[in-house]
Amino acid sequence: MSADKKVAFYTLGCKLNFSETSTIARSFVSEGFERVGFEEKADIYVINTCSVTENADKRFKTIVKSALARNKEAFLIAVGCYAQLKPEELAAVDGVDLVLGATEKFNVTSYINDLTKNDHGEVHSCEIVDADFYVSSYSIGDRTRAFLKVQDGCDYKCTYCTIPLARGISRSDTLENVLKNAKEIAEKGIKEIVLTGVNIGDYGKGEFGNKKHEHTFFELIRELGKVNGIHRLRISSIEPNLLKDETIDFVANSTTFVPHFHIPLQSGSDSLLKKMKRRYLRKVYTNRVRKIKETMPNACIGVDVIVGFPGETEEHFLETYHYLNDLDIAYLHVFTYSERPNTAAVLMPGVVPKHVRAKRSKMLRGLSVKKRRSFYESQLGNSLTVLFEGENKGGYIHGFTENYVKVKAPWDPKLVNTLHHVTLSKIDEDGLVRFQHVKEVMHV
Repeated sequence: MSADKKVAFYTLGCKLNFSETSTIARSFVSEGFERVGFEEKADIYVINTCSVTENADKRFKTIVKSALARNKEAFLIAVGCYAQLKPEELAAVDGVDLVLGATEKFNVTSYINDLTKNDHGEVHSCEIVDADFYVSSYSIGDRTRAFLKVQDGCDYKCTYCTIPLARGISRSDTLENVLKNAKEIAEKGIKEIVLTGVNIGDYGKGEFGNKKHEHTFFELIRELGKVNGIHRLRISSIEPNLLKDETIDFVANSTTFVPHFHIPLQSGSDSLLKKMKRRYLRKVYTNRVRKIKETMPNACIGVDVIVGFPGETEEHFLETYHYLNDLDIAYLHVFTYSERPNTAAVLMPGVVPKHVRAKRSKMLRGLSVKKRRSFYESQLGNSLTVLFEGENKGGYIHGFTENYVKVKAPWDPKLVNTLHHVTLSKIDEDGLVRFQHVKEVMHV
């Protein structure tokens, strides 16, 4: 059946989803399918869904329609978090043929008997308590950076979050397997690996199918730092209570781990953090930022923050706004609270009107622009290393420094996936940084 059949993929959501899409795609290719871009005509379209926000849910139908516009007879498959949480809802979307849950998605090809369109989507979805085993994943070939999954699931009970319902308990890849995957990625000539998971600071729990920690996150990064051929290692989002001094000190002295941390805050109000059932208060967050900046003054720190959580008064919001304004951070990822079924927060009093949520979100997004500009200005004159990416955007190529400053240069295909030492010179009208001259090119 796979002879001459083409398959395309679309990923919604996080870096973890990208790593899993890439792994699923490789399973198709190994069985003889040809992978093509999602904008091309394909026989099968696989959509890896997200359900963190209401907007991610809504986007699914739009993506289905765009696939059917390319080939009305295409076989459509939905996988991912939304597929686990609401499989029947996805199966009822016009044009969807197959919906696979949290464990089934990694065996997608075994569920394809033929490519005949169904009147109603077929569902194969486990109970989430059965998602208690680990499936290794990493992305390769999609970008100049690879996303390496090291952990999955979460044991936290944040009152706004559906991820534990969609992905199950916290569990980890074995240290041996993570190192093997990192070596495979390095051998492909990829210059940067981003560590990803649901709660990566919890790494080591469930490593061999039990609840105790066989290894710690610090042990993981220490061993990864020894792998030959990796030029950059980047830590993705990590909880402030799990970001230890030993990790910060290690990154500060590492030649491969880069000075960039993304640390969820969610609220600058201790009373709201308690309602959210976060595992820290504001003092802990302040201490983490201070520790990073003391050891790495040029480090980039990104922040997740939620606006409009039930019970968030104007005073609570301004407390968050002023706290972030005074904090030495580089940018914000702002999430407007949306009601998610089967979460504790959906039943809480003090619902914030949607127009108020939108206003607060706009204010924090404006603050993020200001923070990023200020951070970029602080880096002017510094000599940093840029990894250039592979897309021509309006005659320019873009890349990121080790501390996540986005840099632009006139398009040159020779720059793709190369590392260059540059001196940052000025910020242009797009808010991106140009460089004065290339001091050295690293041929690797």
